[in-house]
Amino acid sequence: MEFLNFNDYQVRKKTYGGANGNKISLMINGELYMLKLPSHATKNDNLSYANSCVSEYIGSHIFNMLGVKAQETILGEYTYNGVKRIAVACKDFETDGYILKDFASVKNQIIDSKSNGYGTDINDVLETIEKQYLVDSVELSKVFWNMFAVDALIGNWDRHNGNWGFLYNQQTDDVKIAPVFDCGSCLYPQVDEELILKILNDKAQLNARVFDFPTSALSYNGKRINYYRFIKSHEYEECDDAIARIKDRIDLSMIYNLIDSLDCITDNHKNFLKTIIEKRFKELF
Repeated sequence: MEFLNFNDYQVRKKTYGGANGNKISLMINGELYMLKLPSHATKNDNLSYANSCVSEYIGSHIFNMLGVKAQETILGEYTYNGVKRIAVACKDFETDGYILKDFASVKNQIIDSKSNGYGTDINDVLETIEKQYLVDSVELSKVFWNMFAVDALIGNWDRHNGNWGFLYNQQTDDVKIAPVFDCGSCLYPQVDEELILKILNDKAQLNARVFDFPTSALSYNGKRINYYRFIKSHEYEECDDAIARIKDRIDLSMIYNLIDSLDCITDNHKNFLKTIIEKRFKELF
C-alpha cells in the first residue's frame, strides 16, 4: 500500500466542519481531499492520539469492497510543529456543483416527525426515509440498511444523522445519495498495545466487544441499539435482507489482505483487527 507524505501536497483554503480531529484541504494528483488528523485519545490515557485515521481508511475500504459506495481514502503521514502523525486523506465529493446535506437536514423537512433532525429513534428514521421526496425511498432504505449492516461488521458506534446523507446541486435542483463517509469511529480506534493483548488473551473481553459493545448511535425504545441483539431479533425484514446481502459479499481474506498491507500498525494490532472482524462476522451474520 502506498503511504503518502501529505506535507508534499498543496494546502487549499477550503474549510471543513465536524467534531473529530483537525481537518485541512489538500490537492492530491489534481483532486481536492480533506486531510483528517487524529484526535486526542480522550478515552485512553495510554494513547496520545486515537487510531481514528487508520479506522477511517480501513472502514471506508471495507464498505467499497462490499459494494456500498464510500468515500475514497488515502493513508499517510503529516508533520506539524515537528510532530509526525498518521493521517487520512478523504476525497472531497462536493464537486460539479454538488454540496453535502446530511440526513438530519432532510429529517427536519418532515413536519410531523416525532423528533428533530438529530433524533436517532430507528422507527422515526425509517419513517423519514419513507416520507422524504428527494430520492426514491426504496433505494434509500436499501442503502440505509446496507450501511447499518456494514457498520455492524466493523463496530461503528457513531453513525448518527449528521454523518450520512445526500449531495444537492443548487443549479439543477438534483439530489443523489452521498457516498458513505466518516468511518473513524469503527474498529476500536482507542485501543493500545496493552489493551489489544488483554482482549486477544481473554475470551470474555473479546466476547464483550462483539455481543455488548460498541452499540449503534441509533436507538430503539429509548436505548442505543445493541447490534447483536437487534440483528438476531429479526424484527425488521429490511435489516434481515441487508444482512443476507452483505454476508454474501464478505470475503474475509480480502479484508485480511487490506489490514496486512498497513505498515503503520503493529502485527498485534493487525491480529486484533482481523480477530474482531472475523468474530463479529461469525456471530452477527
